[in-house]
Amino acid sequence: MKSHLGRRPFSAMELHTLYHGYIYGDQRLPREQPKHWHFWLPLIAYYSGAYSDEIGQLQLCDIVEHQQILCFHFHTHGKIKARIVPIHQALFDAGLNEYITTVKQRGHSRLLFDLPSKSGRYSEKVRIWFSGEGERAGYLQKCDIPNIDQLGMKTAVSSLRLNFEQQIRIYAIQAGNKDAFNYLLGFNEYELTEFSDVTTLDQICQQIRVINQHIDWHRFNQRHTI
Repeated sequence: MKSHLGRRPFSAMELHTLYHGYIYGDQRLPREQPKHWHFWLPLIAYYSGAYSDEIGQLQLCDIVEHQQILCFHFHTHGKIKARIVPIHQALFDAGLNEYITTVKQRGHSRLLFDLPSKSGRYSEKVRIWFSGEGERAGYLQKCDIPNIDQLGMKTAVSSLRLNFEQQIRIYAIQAGNKDAFNYLLGFNEYELTEFSDVTTLDQICQQIRVINQHIDWHRFNQRHTI
């Protein structure tokens, strides 16, 4: 696994806690100011391995179909290569198609239209909401997950990419296709710009473990009426 500045992936129990937290539950917290991106960004990060800036900049036109498979087209991060990542079925089960329809009806072109940028970047806003800042508690703290564990290893929203990387490595090895692993993570070890066998990419991505099969954007939307 590639180094992420002392960061580690979330444990299975931590993932369970994150995706059964209040964002995905039935109770609204006092003074909570819910946004659609609060619901979707952690899910897309886990199931795609994308960075928050990449997800924040996704346009509706970046949801593309290749070989009859719907994919995210990530192409906005300077450190890793552009790539398409098949959309996991769990995102559709959570209501992604219906959410996209709502975004279109509201006249927006960016998928996470209510995620603001700061100096042209989305990661700073995501970092503060997810990890907190100063005395302001983030989603991690509200889920009783520490930012730093007893070994000094950090968890952050980018840890979800490490969880994606862990699983994709296994499934790509099982498929005998290391190129697929390097392509899906945007690593330079895959020297080409495209990956011709999208079906193989999809077969690998669909094996990512579903963390909460009851997640439902409709329920979130009704709970918050946003």
